[in-house]
Amino acid sequence: MKTLTINLPEETELSKVKMIIAVSLFEKGILSSGQAAELVDLSRRAFLEEVGDYGVSIFGETVDDINKVGDLSR
Repeated sequence: MKTLTINLPEETELSKVKMIIAVSLFEKGILSSGQAAELVDLSRRAFLEEVGDYGVSIFGETVDDINKVGDLSR
């Protein structure tokens, strides 16, 4: 396992920063949903429920992809 140290201002909410990093690595396929969940100390289910709040689909589609499908159905 690798370790990364980041210096952040004291007022930074560490849990939010960890979630942003976990979501980004999950979206890029670097971490599985289970690994990302472990990084933020959540269950896999809880992580998958929250990931949409960051604009990431658990199915691999982006918000733009979904909007394009909606546009085609009109």
